[in-house]
Amino acid sequence: MFETRLTQLLGIKYPIIQGGLQWLATSQLASAVSEAGGLGMISSLTFPDRESLRREIRLMRERTKNPFGVNLSMLPELTKGDRTEEILEVLLEERVPVVETSGRSPEPFVQKLKDHHIKLIHKVPSVRFAKKAESIGADAVAIVGFECGGHPGMDDVTSLVLIPLASQSLRIPVIAGGGIADGRGLVAALALGAEGVVMGTRFVLTEECPAHPAIKERFLRARETDTMLIQRSIRNVARVIRNKAAEITLSMEEKGATLEELMTVISGQMSKEAYQRGDTEGAIFACGQCVGLIHEIKSVKEVIEEMIREARVILQRLNQKIKN
Repeated sequence: MFETRLTQLLGIKYPIIQGGLQWLATSQLASAVSEAGGLGMISSLTFPDRESLRREIRLMRERTKNPFGVNLSMLPELTKGDRTEEILEVLLEERVPVVETSGRSPEPFVQKLKDHHIKLIHKVPSVRFAKKAESIGADAVAIVGFECGGHPGMDDVTSLVLIPLASQSLRIPVIAGGGIADGRGLVAALALGAEGVVMGTRFVLTEECPAHPAIKERFLRARETDTMLIQRSIRNVARVIRNKAAEITLSMEEKGATLEELMTVISGQMSKEAYQRGDTEGAIFACGQCVGLIHEIKSVKEVIEEMIREARVILQRLNQKIKN
Protein backbone atom coordinates (compact mmCIF):
# COMPACT_ATOMS: atom_id res chain seq x y z
CA MET A 1 0.00 0.00 0.00
CA PHE A 2 2.88 2.39 0.75
CA GLU A 3 5.28 1.37 -1.98
CA THR A 4 6.16 4.45 -4.00
CA ARG A 5 8.86 5.46 -6.43
CA LEU A 6 10.78 6.74 -3.41
CA THR A 7 10.73 3.42 -1.55
CA GLN A 8 11.84 1.71 -4.74
CA LEU A 9 14.60 4.25 -5.35
CA LEU A 10 16.03 4.01 -1.82
CA GLY A 11 15.25 0.36 -1.06
CA ILE A 12 13.20 1.18 2.06
CA LYS A 13 9.94 -0.31 3.35
CA TYR A 14 8.05 2.89 4.16
CA PRO A 15 8.24 6.32 2.48
CA ILE A 16 9.40 8.02 5.69
CA ILE A 17 12.71 9.88 6.02
CA GLN A 18 14.23 11.29 9.19
CA GLY A 19 15.40 14.90 8.95
CA GLY A 20 19.03 16.00 9.35
CA LEU A 21 18.70 17.34 12.94
CA GLN A 22 22.20 18.68 13.57
CA TRP A 23 23.67 17.52 16.91
CA LEU A 24 20.89 14.92 17.26
CA ALA A 25 21.05 12.83 14.07
CA THR A 26 23.66 10.31 15.15
CA SER A 27 23.70 6.59 14.37
CA GLN A 28 21.73 6.02 17.59
CA LEU A 29 18.67 7.75 16.16
CA ALA A 30 19.27 7.11 12.46
CA SER A 31 19.75 3.36 12.84
CA ALA A 32 16.46 3.09 14.73
CA VAL A 33 14.66 4.81 11.84
CA SER A 34 16.28 2.56 9.24
CA GLU A 35 15.57 -0.54 11.31
CA ALA A 36 11.89 0.49 11.54
CA GLY A 37 11.59 0.65 7.75
CA GLY A 38 12.29 4.33 7.07
CA LEU A 39 15.47 6.07 6.00
CA GLY A 40 17.63 7.16 8.91
CA MET A 41 19.89 10.15 8.34
CA ILE A 42 23.20 11.03 9.99
CA SER A 43 24.02 14.74 10.23
CA SER A 44 27.58 15.13 8.94
CA LEU A 45 28.20 18.52 10.59
CA THR A 46 27.53 16.95 13.98
CA PHE A 47 31.01 15.45 13.75
CA PRO A 48 34.06 17.74 14.03
CA ASP A 49 36.38 15.99 11.58
CA ARG A 50 36.46 13.40 8.85
CA GLU A 51 37.56 10.50 11.03
CA SER A 52 34.82 10.97 13.61
CA LEU A 53 32.27 11.06 10.77
CA ARG A 54 33.81 7.94 9.25
CA ARG A 55 33.55 6.12 12.57
CA GLU A 56 29.89 7.11 12.88
CA ILE A 57 29.09 5.83 9.39
CA ARG A 58 30.76 2.52 10.20
CA LEU A 59 28.92 2.34 13.51
CA MET A 60 25.70 2.92 11.59
CA ARG A 61 26.48 -0.10 9.43
CA GLU A 62 27.05 -2.19 12.56
CA ARG A 63 23.68 -1.12 13.93
CA THR A 64 21.62 -1.72 10.78
CA LYS A 65 21.95 -3.50 7.46
CA ASN A 66 19.18 -1.35 6.00
CA PRO A 67 19.71 1.70 3.77
CA PHE A 68 20.58 5.01 5.42
CA GLY A 69 21.68 8.48 4.40
CA VAL A 70 24.02 11.28 5.43
CA ASN A 71 22.91 14.92 5.46
CA LEU A 72 25.39 17.41 3.99
CA SER A 73 24.38 20.97 4.83
CA MET A 74 26.42 23.30 2.65
CA LEU A 75 26.28 26.43 4.75
CA PRO A 76 29.68 27.71 5.95
CA GLU A 77 30.19 27.91 9.70
CA LEU A 78 31.48 31.27 10.86
CA THR A 79 34.47 29.86 12.70
CA LYS A 80 35.38 26.78 10.65
CA GLY A 81 34.52 27.67 7.08
CA ASP A 82 32.98 25.39 4.48
CA ARG A 83 33.64 21.69 5.18
CA THR A 84 31.81 20.40 2.10
CA GLU A 85 34.83 18.98 0.29
CA GLU A 86 36.20 17.28 3.38
CA ILE A 87 32.86 15.65 4.19
CA LEU A 88 32.20 14.68 0.59
CA GLU A 89 35.48 12.75 0.44
CA VAL A 90 34.40 10.63 3.40
CA LEU A 91 30.95 9.98 1.93
CA LEU A 92 32.48 8.84 -1.36
CA GLU A 93 35.11 6.69 0.32
CA GLU A 94 32.54 5.04 2.57
CA ARG A 95 30.05 4.71 -0.31
CA VAL A 96 27.07 5.74 1.77
CA PRO A 97 23.80 4.72 0.06
CA VAL A 98 22.12 8.15 0.12
CA VAL A 99 23.29 11.75 0.46
CA GLU A 100 20.89 14.57 1.32
CA THR A 101 22.18 18.04 0.48
CA SER A 102 20.84 21.47 1.38
CA GLY A 103 21.98 25.08 1.52
CA ARG A 104 23.26 25.53 -2.04
CA SER A 105 23.36 23.62 -5.31
CA PRO A 106 25.21 20.28 -5.24
CA GLU A 107 25.89 20.56 -8.99
CA PRO A 108 29.73 20.48 -8.72
CA PHE A 109 29.75 16.96 -7.32
CA VAL A 110 26.59 15.31 -8.69
CA GLN A 111 28.60 13.25 -11.16
CA LYS A 112 30.94 12.01 -8.43
CA LEU A 113 27.95 10.75 -6.47
CA LYS A 114 26.57 9.01 -9.54
CA ASP A 115 29.95 7.43 -10.28
CA HIS A 116 29.86 5.93 -6.78
CA HIS A 117 26.21 4.82 -7.17
CA ILE A 118 25.08 7.15 -4.37
CA LYS A 119 21.50 8.45 -4.51
CA LEU A 120 21.13 12.22 -4.14
CA ILE A 121 18.22 13.95 -2.39
CA HIS A 122 18.37 17.73 -2.47
CA LYS A 123 16.30 19.63 0.11
CA VAL A 124 14.79 22.94 -1.00
CA PRO A 125 12.21 25.51 0.21
CA SER A 126 10.78 26.47 -3.19
CA VAL A 127 9.70 25.02 -6.53
CA ARG A 128 12.26 27.01 -8.51
CA PHE A 129 15.08 25.42 -6.55
CA ALA A 130 13.44 22.01 -6.91
CA LYS A 131 13.41 22.38 -10.70
CA LYS A 132 17.09 23.32 -10.63
CA ALA A 133 17.89 20.24 -8.56
CA GLU A 134 16.11 18.02 -11.07
CA SER A 135 17.94 19.65 -13.98
CA ILE A 136 21.38 18.93 -12.49
CA GLY A 137 20.63 15.27 -11.80
CA ALA A 138 19.19 14.91 -8.30
CA ASP A 139 17.40 11.58 -7.82
CA ALA A 140 14.69 13.10 -5.60
CA VAL A 141 13.80 16.45 -4.07
CA ALA A 142 12.62 17.16 -0.53
CA ILE A 143 10.53 20.33 -0.44
CA VAL A 144 9.84 21.96 2.93
CA GLY A 145 7.05 24.41 3.63
CA PHE A 146 6.53 27.34 5.97
CA GLU A 147 5.55 25.05 8.87
CA CYS A 148 8.86 23.19 9.02
CA GLY A 149 11.44 23.43 11.78
CA GLY A 150 14.86 24.61 10.67
CA HIS A 151 15.01 26.55 7.43
CA PRO A 152 11.70 27.07 5.54
CA GLY A 153 13.12 29.63 3.12
CA MET A 154 12.25 33.27 2.52
CA ASP A 155 8.95 32.92 0.63
CA ASP A 156 6.60 31.88 3.49
CA VAL A 157 4.67 29.36 1.36
CA THR A 158 2.97 26.50 3.17
CA SER A 159 3.43 22.80 2.50
CA LEU A 160 -0.19 22.52 1.39
CA VAL A 161 0.69 24.70 -1.61
CA LEU A 162 4.32 23.71 -2.22
CA ILE A 163 3.78 19.96 -2.37
CA PRO A 164 1.29 19.86 -5.27
CA LEU A 165 3.18 22.60 -7.11
CA ALA A 166 6.40 20.63 -6.92
CA SER A 167 4.73 17.31 -7.71
CA GLN A 168 3.13 18.63 -10.89
CA SER A 169 6.33 20.38 -11.97
CA LEU A 170 8.88 17.59 -11.54
CA ARG A 171 9.44 14.13 -12.96
CA ILE A 172 11.60 12.88 -10.08
CA PRO A 173 10.06 11.85 -6.73
CA VAL A 174 9.04 14.66 -4.38
CA ILE A 175 9.42 14.27 -0.61
CA ALA A 176 7.16 16.46 1.52
CA GLY A 177 8.37 18.22 4.67
CA GLY A 178 6.80 20.70 7.06
CA GLY A 179 3.84 20.07 9.38
CA ILE A 180 4.00 16.27 9.15
CA ALA A 181 4.05 14.22 12.36
CA ASP A 182 1.61 11.33 11.96
CA GLY A 183 -0.36 9.11 9.58
CA ARG A 184 -2.71 11.93 8.67
CA GLY A 185 0.21 13.97 7.40
CA LEU A 186 1.57 11.01 5.45
CA VAL A 187 -1.75 10.40 3.68
CA ALA A 188 -2.17 14.11 2.99
CA ALA A 189 1.32 14.36 1.48
CA LEU A 190 0.70 11.36 -0.77
CA ALA A 191 -2.66 12.79 -1.81
CA LEU A 192 -0.95 16.04 -2.78
CA GLY A 193 1.41 14.16 -5.06
CA ALA A 194 4.46 13.49 -2.88
CA GLU A 195 6.13 10.07 -2.88
CA GLY A 196 7.19 10.24 0.75
CA VAL A 197 7.68 12.49 3.78
CA VAL A 198 10.60 13.84 5.78
CA MET A 199 10.10 14.50 9.52
CA GLY A 200 12.41 16.23 11.97
CA THR A 201 10.47 17.47 14.99
CA ARG A 202 8.58 14.18 15.44
CA PHE A 203 11.83 12.26 15.72
CA VAL A 204 13.21 14.68 18.33
CA LEU A 205 10.46 13.40 20.62
CA THR A 206 11.56 9.77 20.52
CA GLU A 207 13.36 7.60 23.04
CA GLU A 208 16.37 7.16 20.75
CA CYS A 209 16.94 10.87 20.15
CA PRO A 210 20.01 11.96 22.19
CA ALA A 211 18.57 15.36 23.20
CA HIS A 212 18.53 16.00 26.95
CA PRO A 213 15.23 14.97 28.62
CA ALA A 214 14.61 18.62 29.62
CA ILE A 215 14.69 19.65 25.94
CA LYS A 216 12.26 16.90 25.03
CA GLU A 217 9.96 17.94 27.87
CA ARG A 218 10.06 21.56 26.63
CA PHE A 219 9.02 20.38 23.14
CA LEU A 220 6.34 18.13 24.60
CA ARG A 221 4.71 21.08 26.42
CA ALA A 222 4.81 23.27 23.31
CA ARG A 223 1.76 24.14 21.26
CA GLU A 224 1.63 24.88 17.55
CA THR A 225 1.91 28.58 18.39
CA ASP A 226 5.13 28.16 20.39
CA THR A 227 7.57 28.46 17.50
CA MET A 228 8.90 31.61 15.84
CA LEU A 229 10.93 32.75 12.84
CA ILE A 230 14.35 34.33 13.27
CA GLN A 231 17.39 35.13 11.07
CA ARG A 232 15.37 36.77 8.31
CA SER A 233 17.76 39.73 8.44
CA ILE A 234 20.63 37.48 7.28
CA ARG A 235 18.43 35.71 4.70
CA ASN A 236 18.68 32.41 6.54
CA VAL A 237 15.20 32.18 8.06
CA ALA A 238 14.88 29.59 10.80
CA ARG A 239 11.81 28.30 12.63
CA VAL A 240 12.74 27.60 16.24
CA ILE A 241 11.09 26.98 19.58
CA ARG A 242 10.06 30.23 21.24
CA ASN A 243 12.44 30.77 24.15
CA LYS A 244 14.70 33.44 25.65
CA ALA A 245 17.49 32.95 23.10
CA ALA A 246 15.08 33.20 20.16
CA GLU A 247 13.44 36.33 21.55
CA ILE A 248 16.85 37.95 22.08
CA THR A 249 17.85 37.06 18.52
CA LEU A 250 14.73 38.66 17.05
CA SER A 251 15.24 41.78 19.16
CA MET A 252 18.86 42.05 17.99
CA GLU A 253 17.77 41.70 14.37
CA GLU A 254 15.20 44.46 14.77
CA LYS A 255 18.03 46.70 15.99
CA GLY A 256 20.22 45.89 12.97
CA ALA A 257 22.69 43.44 14.54
CA THR A 258 25.49 42.07 12.35
CA LEU A 259 26.04 38.37 11.71
CA GLU A 260 28.99 38.38 14.11
CA GLU A 261 26.80 39.90 16.82
CA LEU A 262 23.99 37.40 16.16
CA MET A 263 26.43 34.51 16.43
CA THR A 264 26.76 35.24 20.15
CA VAL A 265 23.23 33.85 20.45
CA ILE A 266 22.59 31.61 17.41
CA SER A 267 25.91 29.74 17.22
CA GLY A 268 25.57 26.03 16.56
CA GLN A 269 28.06 25.28 19.32
CA MET A 270 25.74 26.92 21.84
CA SER A 271 22.87 24.72 20.66
CA LYS A 272 25.05 21.62 20.88
CA GLU A 273 25.98 22.36 24.49
CA ALA A 274 22.39 23.24 25.40
CA TYR A 275 21.11 19.95 23.96
CA GLN A 276 23.59 18.14 26.19
CA ARG A 277 23.02 20.19 29.37
CA GLY A 278 19.25 20.53 29.03
CA ASP A 279 19.38 24.34 28.94
CA THR A 280 15.99 25.10 27.39
CA GLU A 281 16.41 28.89 27.26
CA GLY A 282 20.08 29.56 26.47
CA ALA A 283 20.24 28.52 22.81
CA ILE A 284 18.05 28.20 19.73
CA PHE A 285 16.45 24.87 18.81
CA ALA A 286 14.88 24.11 15.43
CA CYS A 287 11.23 23.15 15.90
CA GLY A 288 8.32 22.82 13.48
CA GLN A 289 4.71 23.87 14.05
CA CYS A 290 3.74 20.18 14.08
CA VAL A 291 5.11 20.11 17.64
CA GLY A 292 1.52 20.90 18.63
CA LEU A 293 0.45 17.51 17.27
CA ILE A 294 2.90 15.53 19.42
CA HIS A 295 1.80 14.54 22.92
CA GLU A 296 4.01 11.61 23.86
CA ILE A 297 7.62 10.43 23.65
CA LYS A 298 7.74 7.02 21.99
CA SER A 299 10.29 4.73 20.44
CA VAL A 300 11.10 5.32 16.78
CA LYS A 301 9.56 1.96 15.93
CA GLU A 302 6.31 2.90 17.65
CA VAL A 303 6.20 6.25 15.84
CA ILE A 304 6.62 4.71 12.40
CA GLU A 305 4.35 1.73 12.99
CA GLU A 306 1.59 3.96 14.38
CA MET A 307 1.93 6.28 11.41
CA ILE A 308 1.46 3.40 9.00
CA ARG A 309 -1.48 1.95 10.96
CA GLU A 310 -3.18 5.33 11.11
CA ALA A 311 -2.58 5.94 7.42
CA ARG A 312 -4.12 2.57 6.54
CA VAL A 313 -7.21 3.30 8.64
CA ILE A 314 -7.62 6.70 6.97
CA LEU A 315 -7.32 5.23 3.49
CA GLN A 316 -9.84 2.50 4.31
CA ARG A 317 -12.26 5.08 5.67
CA LEU A 318 -11.88 7.24 2.59
CA ASN A 319 -12.39 4.24 0.32
CA GLN A 320 -15.55 3.36 2.22
CA LYS A 321 -16.87 6.90 1.86
CA ILE A 322 -16.24 6.78 -1.87
CA LYS A 323 -18.09 3.44 -2.16
CA ASN A 324 -21.04 4.82 -0.25
